[in-house]
Amino acid sequence: MIREISSAEITNVIAELCQKANYELTNDMIQKIKNGREDEKSEIGKKIFGDFLINLDIAQKELIPICQDTGMAVVYLKIGQDVHVFGESIVDAVNNGVKNGYKDGYLRKSVVSDPIERDNTGDNTPAVIHIDIVPGNEMEITVAPKGFGSENMSKIYMLKPSDGIEGVENVILQAVQEAGPNACPPMVIGIGIGGTFEKAAEIAKEALLREKSSEIAWVKKLENRLLKKINMMGIGPAGLGGRITTLSVYINTFPTHIAGLPVAVNICCHVNRHASAII
Repeated sequence: MIREISSAEITNVIAELCQKANYELTNDMIQKIKNGREDEKSEIGKKIFGDFLINLDIAQKELIPICQDTGMAVVYLKIGQDVHVFGESIVDAVNNGVKNGYKDGYLRKSVVSDPIERDNTGDNTPAVIHIDIVPGNEMEITVAPKGFGSENMSKIYMLKPSDGIEGVENVILQAVQEAGPNACPPMVIGIGIGGTFEKAAEIAKEALLREKSSEIAWVKKLENRLLKKINMMGIGPAGLGGRITTLSVYINTFPTHIAGLPVAVNICCHVNRHASAII
């Protein structure tokens, strides 16, 4: 049965999620930071983790951004095939939500209208929008603001199939090592393996939304192996040395061409922000 959802409702939800994502982390991320403080051996590293937790508490209570870089809004829409949106277009509804959320929440506007001429749009739009059509009559909305300190450290590699899992592992470790302190560690690392050039990057970013290890046996082993190796690099919290360089490594996979092995590494700082709602 067709269910109608107004574009105004989408706009309102997006505005709320923009603010929520910038003011508070998800429970799993808070717990990972607490665990990081317990597992960290370096005294300065422990102090940095403690400062993270104080900052998170202040941001949530005072409704102020966790980080001064409130990111470019990445919006995921899972739209039930039995949903009919009336009013404005979905794209306009999303961008109006981002505009209102960043304005009303006093969030920094960081988007420029042209990558070369660099004129600020003044309202943090347009958002990057990913739309999936799924069964049902509901719409799941996720807003994931992405700061560019870590985004700039992300990489994509077009490997040969013969490079195999060793080649995949090597380029991921290389990307993290090159990122070093620039990605505001401890990092959360989303990895996409397979698909095409753009699909690998898309699923790498989606991996940052995960909370649990992969259910695919070889992927889970690789996630655990990478987590261990990255935490032996010595980069540590804030890049000042220590045991905990990454809080999580999540890998998404997708079928690919017989001649290809794309690998994307999307790095996020410890402020791995996202908020979701279902309407």
